[in-house]
Order: sequence, then structure tokens, then C-alpha cells
Amino acid sequence: MLRNCRRLRVLTWHVHGNYLYYLTQAPHDFFLVTRPGHPPGYAGKVGVLPWGDNVHEVSAGEVAKQRFDVILYQHRTQWDEDRLQLLSEAQRRLPRVYLEHDPPQDNPFLQWHWVNDPDTLLVHVTHFNQLMWDCGATPTRVIEHGVVVPEGVSYSGELKRGIVVVNHLAGRGRRLGADVFAQTRARVPLDLVGMDAQRLGGIGEIGNLELAAFAARYRFFFNPIRWTSLGLAIVEAMTIGMPIVGLATTELVTVIRNGENGFVHTDPDALVDAMYALLRDPAEARRLGDGARRTARERFHIDRFVQEWHETLLQVTT
Repeated sequence: MLRNCRRLRVLTWHVHGNYLYYLTQAPHDFFLVTRPGHPPGYAGKVGVLPWGDNVHEVSAGEVAKQRFDVILYQHRTQWDEDRLQLLSEAQRRLPRVYLEHDPPQDNPFLQWHWVNDPDTLLVHVTHFNQLMWDCGATPTRVIEHGVVVPEGVSYSGELKRGIVVVNHLAGRGRRLGADVFAQTRARVPLDLVGMDAQRLGGIGEIGNLELAAFAARYRFFFNPIRWTSLGLAIVEAMTIGMPIVGLATTELVTVIRNGENGFVHTDPDALVDAMYALLRDPAEARRLGDGARRTARERFHIDRFVQEWHETLLQVTT
């Protein structure tokens, strides 16, 4: 149950569209920094997501003139540059939260987080992220993903193929498993969707609102990523009842349990065997997909996510 309180005015940026949409289900007003042309990080409310009336835009040049209750940073550029260049001195002293979407990129266990500020709360989206970052004196907490279940969409799995959802996979290389995808696709029928997927012979980008229905026809969802947080696309696929096959790395190993809601392993050959088993046995794929749906609704329910963000924002502003 959300506590009654005044609505907070939260300044933030558009970094990950779907995550931002889920975040803005919280009962506060969110102001998105924009720049002309809507470049990455400053896109505001562009796109097809059904933004609520509590989501507003504020141009970069007007930020310092506005009143806010809390600043929610989501990228290093915002912390290193925008904090100093766009915010007034008084705004820089406001309660602040840094939302870290990713695990460390330079070193998996020695990298210091650049915030390093005992007066800033660092929120990680997975326990894996929190474990791997050295956050120094900065207080941290974990708020796991929460997603809105698409209405009227459920898994059918009639296509004897797997689907992979990764943006810009060709340019992001081994970290996101471009090689694993290529090697596996040579043995198993797989379709890649996402931004710039055509460079790897994929289908291309599917709109946010159409992706769930598009993916639902595939027999399974394959995650080839070596090093990441926990992709929202995986959680979203689970909510509609898709079985998940993926590398047993990062936070995914705490989500997928073999024989219950999918299959994970560090041996790509074992993953290929699991995929073939699902292609041969649609009933088993549906059983695992039902397990994936139960996991998603128990662990990644939007109500729990909104509650935790609501309480966090109240905590830092009290």
C-alpha cells in the first residue's frame, strides 16, 4: 500500500525507455531533461510508449530555473557534466539518487563507482550489480525490475524458432554475445530483433508496444549475453509465458531454474541441446513458459517495483 504523501517533483533523464516508463508508474511527477533534436539521453517523451500525465519535459537550458525535490541521475554524463553545467548550486544540494543500470564495464570486481558520495543513494537494478561494483562510501540499495504485463498477449510458441532481443549486437561484440549468437544460429533457427539487427541478418527493430505479441509466437527466448545486468526483454518475455534459454552468468542464474522456467548453462553446446528439446516438444516449452510467467509475476510485479521506488524517493527527501 503506497503511503499518502505530497507528490515529489523528480528531475531525471531518458536513458532506457521501457525502464523509465515503468518507473513513472510511481505516484510522483517526473521531469525529463531534453535537448534540441532529442539526442540519446535527452529524448524526453518521444516514441510510442503511453506516457502518463505525470511525465513532463524540461529543456536543458531551463532546468536551473525550475523547482525540484530530488534529482535522479541515470548515466555518468549526467553526474560528471550535467550536474555541474545544467543544475543551479541549490539544485546540486538537493536529495539525489543515482540509478545504476549496468555492472562495471572496465573491471568486473575492482572498478570504483564514480559517484563515491556518502550523501547520494546509489540504486542498483540487480544484486549482481551491487556485488560487482566497489561503491566506496556511497550507500546502496537494490530495486529489482518491475514490468507491466501486456494486456491480451500470451505465449503461443507455434514458430519452431527462437528469438533473440538485443539492440546494436553487431557493434557491442563479445560482451553481449555476438559470437555466441552467431555460433548458435549456425546450428539452431534463431531470429534477431532490435536496433541495427539487420547488420547480422536479423529482422530489425520491433516497436515497444508490438514486441510482446511478435515474440509470443516463438518457441523460446534465447539470451546470449555474457556480461550485463538483467535485460528487461527477458523479464517481459517471461510475463507472457515464454521459456528462457541463456548463459548461466550474471543475475540470470538467480532467475532461471533448469527444468522449472527455462534452461541456463555456461556450455553453449548444452544450450543448443536444450533448444532442440524445446523445438521437438512444444508441450514442454509451454510448461516451462508457465513457470517463467509465475516467476515473473512473483518477483517482478509492477506493484512491488513501484512500492520500492516510492519508499526510496520518500526516504531520501525526508
